[in-house]
Amino acid sequence: MKKKEQLKQIIRDFHLSKNFDVKPRDLQPPLDTKKIITLIGVRRSGKSSILYEMINKLSTIVDKTSILFLNFEDERLELNVDELDLVLQAFFELYPEKDLKKCYFFFDEIQNITGWEKFVRRLYDTVSKNIYITGSNSKLLSSEIATSLRGRTLSYEVYPLSFSEYLAFEDIEVDLYSSKSLAYIRNAEAKFLKNGAFPEILFLEQQYANQTLQEYFNVLLYRDLAERYNITNTIALKFFLKRIIASTTKQISINKIYNELKSSGIKIGKNTLYDFLEYVQNIYLAFTLQRYDNSLVNKELGEKKIYTVDIGLNNATEFRFSDNIGKSLENAVFLELKRRGKQLFYYRDTGSECDFIVQEGNEVVQALQVTHDMSNEETRKREIKGLLNVCRKLNLSHGNIITFDSEDEMVERGVTITSIPFYKWVLTQNL
Repeated sequence: MKKKEQLKQIIRDFHLSKNFDVKPRDLQPPLDTKKIITLIGVRRSGKSSILYEMINKLSTIVDKTSILFLNFEDERLELNVDELDLVLQAFFELYPEKDLKKCYFFFDEIQNITGWEKFVRRLYDTVSKNIYITGSNSKLLSSEIATSLRGRTLSYEVYPLSFSEYLAFEDIEVDLYSSKSLAYIRNAEAKFLKNGAFPEILFLEQQYANQTLQEYFNVLLYRDLAERYNITNTIALKFFLKRIIASTTKQISINKIYNELKSSGIKIGKNTLYDFLEYVQNIYLAFTLQRYDNSLVNKELGEKKIYTVDIGLNNATEFRFSDNIGKSLENAVFLELKRRGKQLFYYRDTGSECDFIVQEGNEVVQALQVTHDMSNEETRKREIKGLLNVCRKLNLSHGNIITFDSEDEMVERGVTITSIPFYKWVLTQNL
């Protein structure tokens, strides 16, 4: 079948289909900005579902035939950039009466077409301002949009489910004054911190969930990293990824990983490992966190901590975190703060440590410590002391300790220290 005819069939089949069956997410991108809306994030985080929800919403406002939707992971769409104009030709031949300026164009995983940005720019400049795209590669989308689509875009990052979304997907009513609701919420919290929050995983039995997460890991390893960045030393890459995952919530040392690889007889340059770290962040598998410092140079060059996009993905590898709820909890707090667009750092100096510092502009506004359990007296003293010292050094009158289920409040040397369960912090705090 000729490519244009194939495109017509795909487009027409979409128009004759029912609305997508999706659950709503907290992120609700706008439909009427006259900007190119881009959704970027790790694979399987729900970008397509958000796109589907936007299409469903739009279908109640305009005729569905005014919407063009293509998923570029569809194996039937084997197009190169020079053939993308066939999309417009096919659409216009199907509906010659349409005013294309009033039509809406949704392109899922468009980064699969090399040179896609030229087509999208032309589409925006000459055909329609209503364009919505998704992609799994932050560097590709961010850099190419910045250079080729400057001033035309609004970008939104998509992560696996937040805890509030997780509860909604599980149909758990949030009523913090109901013993029954609290029991469900606490049970969900434990599952959330063990299995992670990729949307698909919620509806799978445990054995299939682990298998699916391992498949995610392999796709990220071989397709999003090895293929996309032409990495031939996949042995070193796989080792590097697992060391990154094993280092979750800790400072990452490229030099240490380099020496481990060297002692194992695996040859690779140190600069290549730094490239690997950049690539891992590009595909949203992991994130680095800088140490708080007034010096920009020290922030950039200082040691960084590492966090991953989903704790379930960690647990599906050979490095198990399910027995260390503290790590899972800290990673979950990091993701919640990042999801909400907070400017984050960790704090460490002589005698003081704090997991997260939140800054707004040039002002530090929050200090947060994370620990699984406050019942151990040594742990309690250590966490309070570290948070108290940081609050006093940064002139904060309040600090939070996020726990699994402990709750308390005290005033120490003029600083209010509140310990609060993760679920309550997420569901009630104006972060």
